Amino acid sequence: MFGLSFTLPALLGGGTEERVPEPVVLSREQVDEIGRELDALRDRVVADLGARDREYIYSIIKAQRGFEVAGRGLMYLGFLPPFWVAAVGALSISKILDNMEIGHNVMHGQYDWMREPGLNSREFEWDTVCPADQWRHSHNYMHHTYTNIVDLDRDIGYGILRMDEAQPWRPYYLGNPVYATALMLLFQWGVMLHDLEVENIVARKRSWYDVKPLLQGMWRKAGRQVLKDYVIFPALTGPLFVSTLLGNATANLVRNVWAYSIIFCGHFPSGVQSFSQDETADETRGEWYVRQMLGSANIEGSRLFHIMSGNLSHQIEHHLFPDLPANRYPEIAPEVRALCAKHGLPYNTGGFFRQVGSVWGKIFSLALPPFLTRSTPPTGVIVDRSRVPARE
Repeated sequence: MFGLSFTLPALLGGGTEERVPEPVVLSREQVDEIGRELDALRDRVVADLGARDREYIYSIIKAQRGFEVAGRGLMYLGFLPPFWVAAVGALSISKILDNMEIGHNVMHGQYDWMREPGLNSREFEWDTVCPADQWRHSHNYMHHTYTNIVDLDRDIGYGILRMDEAQPWRPYYLGNPVYATALMLLFQWGVMLHDLEVENIVARKRSWYDVKPLLQGMWRKAGRQVLKDYVIFPALTGPLFVSTLLGNATANLVRNVWAYSIIFCGHFPSGVQSFSQDETADETRGEWYVRQMLGSANIEGSRLFHIMSGNLSHQIEHHLFPDLPANRYPEIAPEVRALCAKHGLPYNTGGFFRQVGSVWGKIFSLALPPFLTRSTPPTGVIVDRSRVPARE
């Protein structure tokens, strides 16, 4: 038996000691049943993929390109403030769609079944400074394989933040809110540097020589992006060079803040659970599914909100089925939620401001040394990991 639980510290401030809620206990049979039901759900969606999924992604690509053309064109009228604002808005939407509903999802292999060269997960390149091949390693492999396993999933804190009580506190983490703000504003650059594992280089667990190929890839990709956004397109507008440069920089900033907020709301609000390496060793398919559901959170919103989030507002469903087209997540979410209710598992969901407020509360709280905080224990989940002995 092992317990999977997460606790969110709160500032000491009076009140009574909270009673630890009774844990949810999942039997071996329940875990196996969860695995079978989710496998069956995935198989059903895969069998139904076809024209509407193809039309959906084509419509998103068409919209993304339309917003980019509109934004670039409006920059030629950037000397008039309303047109500059409209240009920045259009470019911001274009970059958000390119990164989240197109790039992120295409590189997960969600549209490989279409046999469309432009939507091939191994060849797609997106409009951001992070090379696609490096992102596929740090995100598709490391994060989605080791979701919320402390010391394996490097998305926990991105190497610079304390986002879990299991991370030992050091005075460095007093700057947690400052580091988080910097990461939010420069998010595309943080994502680019993620695969370097800078904290391991500082700790001399990895050498600069080891990461030389990564640095070369980053230099090439970031150089092209900087040249495009801050030299070529501004130069094309002639006397409006500075106005266009500032507009492009603002659109990148908007995209960074939005992407950071959506991603952090899906991984770090109150109630999201983390795991140890011992707890997750030799997982079965069902245990892997349970970890994905407990280690993720959803954000409630309109259809447009879900599209603009790349449907990562359905982070639970995305972690269960990262290679299913994301436009299917809203359809299967009720079934996943019902499955959680059936087995007494939490289904972490809430409005955007509730989730983002919870995330920033954790960022500030975990900046403090443990003796200044207290834990608010949620309902834990205990999974029976006993194995049936093999027959001789």
